[in-house]
Amino acid sequence: MNPLARFAATGLLAVTASLSISTAMAEEHSPSFPDRPILLSVSYGPGGATDYQARIVTIMAAQDEMLGQPIAIINKPGAGGRKGWNWFATQAKTDGYTWAAYNVPHFIAQSIRGGVRYAPGSFEPIANWGADPAVFVVKTSSQFQSMDDVIAFARANPGQLSTSGAGLLVGHHIAALQIEKSCRCRLAYRPASGGGVAALDAVSDGKVMAGINNMSDAIRAENEGEVRILAIADIERHSFLPNVPTLRETGLDVDNTSVNYRGIMVPKGTPDEVIEELAAAVPNMFAHPKVEKLMKNGGAPMQILGREEVQELWTAREKVLRRLFAKVL
Repeated sequence: MNPLARFAATGLLAVTASLSISTAMAEEHSPSFPDRPILLSVSYGPGGATDYQARIVTIMAAQDEMLGQPIAIINKPGAGGRKGWNWFATQAKTDGYTWAAYNVPHFIAQSIRGGVRYAPGSFEPIANWGADPAVFVVKTSSQFQSMDDVIAFARANPGQLSTSGAGLLVGHHIAALQIEKSCRCRLAYRPASGGGVAALDAVSDGKVMAGINNMSDAIRAENEGEVRILAIADIERHSFLPNVPTLRETGLDVDNTSVNYRGIMVPKGTPDEVIEELAAAVPNMFAHPKVEKLMKNGGAPMQILGREEVQELWTAREKVLRRLFAKVL
């Protein structure tokens, strides 16, 4: 090869190598995650508390100071949340662009009892946005004026107090189990196939005598004159319902085990760096003043927890639920 040809070939190799290095550096320093829209799976139907709140807490996601990308919600209802969480645990991509809303104690209780393809270890928590206590409701025209009336009827008529809830082994069912254990009576718990909204409709339509439901949904139903809230399943009264007693105040040994914690999780196997980035950004999205205002106006209680706090919550709830189920199931 003559000197000129040798020089040209050497130069071409150098340019090619330079372009390869530049391309690699460009890929390494591509726009930070996320760089496209995110999918959020909700395991309950449209219009229910989890769906309603998920749409509010993600409303600011596309803002540059938040995630810079919109979040699209897809509903996968069925079997008290099992359908959606089974899909998420087994089919969701682990690239950080597919999220799910979690409900605790629901998915933990279901994993303990079995028959599902997930456990707490199947998911990675990102952040918690709210804590929604269960409440005991009756139709506005119901004969029951207090929990004393309810329990007296339940004791006198074992298994006759038809009581709706969003499903089996969800917070509503857990509250019902605690009530039964404490009052030494038996309710006729009826899980609604359409989730919390359908369970409330069953009460207001007179299809059941009572119901246990999310406080946030029940407040809206009470404001519309459809139901009355008799008590709340928590360890203290809630600021949204200052005149409503806790079940403990009515003489029932019911704590906050059934409180519905809601938040965001990703599938196990999502890269650590993505989890870390989301764990830093998502709580700020939840805490945006517009989000807080919309949640408050909708009667949706907020409780923002970071990733480590949620991990502790999941561990603690699993221990409590295992003890409870050992006694009542």
